[in-house]
Order: sequence, then structure tokens, then C-alpha cells
Amino acid sequence: MMGRVEGKVALITGGASGLGAADARLLAAEGAKVVITDVQGDMGAETAASIPGALFLQHDVRDERQWRDVVAKTLDHFGKLDVLVNNAGLVRFGTVEDAELADFRLQMQVMVEGCFLGCKTAIPHMTKTGSGSIINVASIAALKGISSIPAYSAAKAGIIAMTRSIAVHCQEQRYRIRVNAIAPGAHDTPMTQQALAQLPADAAGLDQVHAQGQGQPEDVANLVLFLASEESRQITGTHIVIDNGETMG
Repeated sequence: MMGRVEGKVALITGGASGLGAADARLLAAEGAKVVITDVQGDMGAETAASIPGALFLQHDVRDERQWRDVVAKTLDHFGKLDVLVNNAGLVRFGTVEDAELADFRLQMQVMVEGCFLGCKTAIPHMTKTGSGSIINVASIAALKGISSIPAYSAAKAGIIAMTRSIAVHCQEQRYRIRVNAIAPGAHDTPMTQQALAQLPADAAGLDQVHAQGQGQPEDVANLVLFLASEESRQITGTHIVIDNGETMG
């Protein structure tokens, strides 16, 4: 079945590489017009150039004014906004004893504040078109203890909790906007490669990666496509785990 998001306009943050780039490619292949945003300007522009009709915008998700500008340019270029994928993220390693406070704050700003600002900015425009789907990218780090990433874990858990709150708000206001989170496990992305390079092979949280391998970004993109499409019209206010069983035990 092709054209599952035909005619929709999707904005994907952190879309220059990894999961975000895979999301953009699949949504475009299924009929959406895509806007890729990222702080990685050259890489973002290159990714957008590889997707017919895609638009790239330089974007720091921590900046509220940049959010307003990105959404305004999306509306100017494509006329509407139907799908928002809050995917931008980063990780800084360090246990609670040796992590730097500045790194903790940076991760909270990019992921929690960035997600909040994205929802806050997009929702008023989605209401004008009568519907929308917001997909917030969390992580299984929100669901299992991994000693080397307390700030990342806290940020991703915050995204899951905030997703429920925003979904309830949209229903209370009778907006036809669905808000969901996804919680990926290990997938073959630059962030996972960074973890494998920086952490000891026996580090807690990497056992499943070594035993079962990693998923591919396209595996997560398939879930994003489902949540962006009308096939998921009865799903809101939840988080969906995609981790090849990492959180089973």
C-alpha cells in the first residue's frame, strides 16, 4: 500500500542523519512533503537534496524564535503542517557522580524543552487544518536503568510524561491532534555508534546490542509512518516501544 501519507506535510527535527533522515525518506516515499531541520547545516542540506521536494532549514530546537521561524517557513512553502516528529537529540555520557551539570542541562534543553517548544508552536497551526499527528522520540533509556546516561534517561522519560499531558490537552480542547511517543532501543545510528565507541564492551545497557544486534533506522521509520498516517487515528497519549525485546527482562 503506497501513499499512506499522501498530501501531508511533515516537519522532522534532527533530520540530517540517523532516525530523522530515515523518517524523512520514508514519509516522502509515501507521499508527504517533508521539512528537515537540524543544527548540522551541510549534512541536513545534503539529506534534503536527496529527497525530491524536501526543504531543509537550519534549526536549534532550544530557541523559541527559531521554532516560530521554522514553522512559518513551512507554512509559507507548503501551506500547512500535518505531522511533527520531535526527533532532535544528543547524548553525553557520565554517571551521576562524574557527569557535568552543563551536559545535563544541555540534554534537557535539546530534548525536553525542544519537544515542548515544538508542540507549543505547531499545535495552533495544526488546529487550523483540523487535524495533526505529533510523534515525540523518546528511548528505552526512559524505561530501564543505564548508569552511564542519567541525564539522557531523565530527558527521555520527561518526553513520555509530557506526551501524555499534551495528548490530554488536545482532547480536552477537542483538537483532532494525536500526540504519541516512541521509545526505540539500539538502532544503527551515529548516536549508537558513539555509544559503542565510548563505552566499555561490558557496559550496562549494551548487553542486548551484543547479543541480538541493532535494528536499522528504517525499522523506526516504519513506526513513525504508521503514527503519521490515518491508520493510527485511534492512538494517542501513549508510548510505543520498538527495541527487539531489550526491555523484556
